[in-house]
Amino acid sequence: MMRNFIRSLRPLISTRTHAVGGGGAFEQKSVTKEQQLTEVLKRSLPGITYISVQDISGGCGAMFEISIEAKEFVGLPRVKQHRLVTESLKSEIAEMHGIRIHTTPPQTNSD
Repeated sequence: MMRNFIRSLRPLISTRTHAVGGGGAFEQKSVTKEQQLTEVLKRSLPGITYISVQDISGGCGAMFEISIEAKEFVGLPRVKQHRLVTESLKSEIAEMHGIRIHTTPPQTNSD
């Protein structure tokens, strides 16, 4: 449910980012950091079926919101799901002010 909500916000977030962003050094750095975090997570959790990494610090790269759907989360309590994410990003988190993590296992259709 959270994943669908976040997906529905994606066009609004994208529009806001483009309208506010001026193409300066901070914006370029945050995009690079978002891409870096995404790549680290994809390498450590190859079963990712959905990932969203957003800089929620206003562009300075100090706080991120990460939403992930991954096969590695199946059967794990949420605490252990989050632990997988934080262990994967251990060195990157050391440079951050904060991080919000939303995790979910992939939905299985039992039709």
